[in-house]
Amino acid sequence: MYAGWRQSERLALQLPARKAAALAGAVAAGAYALVAGFAVPTQRTFYMLAVIAAALWSGRSVSMSLVLAWALLVVVVLDPWAVLAPGFWLSFGAVALLVYAGSARLARLHWLREAAHTQWVVTLGLTPLLLALFQQVSLVSPLANAFAIPIVSLVVTPLALLGAVVPIDAILLASHAAMAWCMMLLQACADLPVAVWQQHAPPAWTVVAAMLGVLWLLLPRGFPMRWAGGVALAPMFLLLPATPPAGEMRVAVLDVGQGLAVVLQTAQHALLYDTDPKFSEDADSGNRVILPYLRGAGIGRLDGLVLTHDDIDHTGGAASVLQGISVDWLASSLRPNHPLLRDVARPLPCFAGQSWRWDGVRFDMLHPAYESYGMENIKDNDRGCVLKVTTSHGSMLLPADIEHISELQLLERTPQALAADVLVAPHHGSKTSSTQAFVAQVSPQITVFTVGYRNRFGHPKPEVVQRYAEEGSRLLRSDRDGAVLFDFGRQGIAVQGWRETRRRYWQDRVAENLGAG
Repeated sequence: MYAGWRQSERLALQLPARKAAALAGAVAAGAYALVAGFAVPTQRTFYMLAVIAAALWSGRSVSMSLVLAWALLVVVVLDPWAVLAPGFWLSFGAVALLVYAGSARLARLHWLREAAHTQWVVTLGLTPLLLALFQQVSLVSPLANAFAIPIVSLVVTPLALLGAVVPIDAILLASHAAMAWCMMLLQACADLPVAVWQQHAPPAWTVVAAMLGVLWLLLPRGFPMRWAGGVALAPMFLLLPATPPAGEMRVAVLDVGQGLAVVLQTAQHALLYDTDPKFSEDADSGNRVILPYLRGAGIGRLDGLVLTHDDIDHTGGAASVLQGISVDWLASSLRPNHPLLRDVARPLPCFAGQSWRWDGVRFDMLHPAYESYGMENIKDNDRGCVLKVTTSHGSMLLPADIEHISELQLLERTPQALAADVLVAPHHGSKTSSTQAFVAQVSPQITVFTVGYRNRFGHPKPEVVQRYAEEGSRLLRSDRDGAVLFDFGRQGIAVQGWRETRRRYWQDRVAENLGAG
């Protein structure tokens, strides 16, 4: 544009070539941003180009740091909630790092060295943010970027844009073929054994220290003691989350919508009770909620997994969990030939009488009766695995989706074992469960309803909620409180609702007792 405009004396006299090129570049960038969906990274690029174009138009010289600052200001003013998106921090952070690392250069590097240096800066610089946001970092990203960026930038995108204007199928087919080959190479990178580094969620102060360490490491060559920046990175990797002391227990009743997933952690062991619903072929609670929580909590393997019964809202995420983390044994009421049990090293049936002790915490399976596996007319719900967990500081009852028949059987078989301080309401508060006798026998101090927001079943039912309220139980709901976290320790039972603990200013405060259904 600039070179062509300069060739015309008439055009150059009407509008200087530099201004014409700046205007054309801004318009083209704006059009591309609209076509690309105007996501935060696209906005950042467009606004930076717009600032540069405005500076060229006015004849001013501006630094890249000022350009980046103006782009950031425009994004935040137009969309204040953009700061909640990880892409906001990663996009602006990457550019800020490149500006910082390149600000002290005295000479331009060879293009190959410059490309390698850029990858080094971005990979190292974004590691603290990636671990804080996702608890994982791609180790193959430099290799993937080395071929993906040129292919997408120079081949796929230009052909796709050209094909959108020129009605020739061959152009779009060529773009698709190039992208398909690129995806094959990316998948090969992703399948490498060392493709991703995963770890616990680092404490906030270690992330700040690591970011300062990164800035120190990226100082110009020759600056003394640059190695000290690596020391500042160490705490982010070495400080592990504290586990409960012996005899104590930490429990997370995860917020997964209309389903159930409970993580129980003792000093040296971890158990997952159910795996929530499946959302689609590619997304389920296992890969969207459970595995990220386990990774963030520093749980690298599960000693046990309990799948209470064969319902999609309890086993929907099991395949992802089994694929994503090591599981020592799986106890369930599933039929022996169930697909989920094919690749499990140690599948077990759950039945009343099973008992074990981990780190001073006792686990007792109360239901179903072993002989029930020979009966064909029992509903899956009534063959659910009911687990009682007892510590020196309190107990918890997990009754899955059992209904009134199973509750009656438990009252007849082991009534004393039902008493518990914390109860996850059976069957999400359905009217087919939580009979008056069962509620009175358990007599929980705290009851948790695991329900989806405005779920189509109307759970929990108002009459069931009223039953627990009359018993004097404190009522919590995952659709209003979010994940509910318990600590069974020396100070008793500490409970936190995630939404109350991490409440945003635009959210209403959750009522202490949620009695309405």
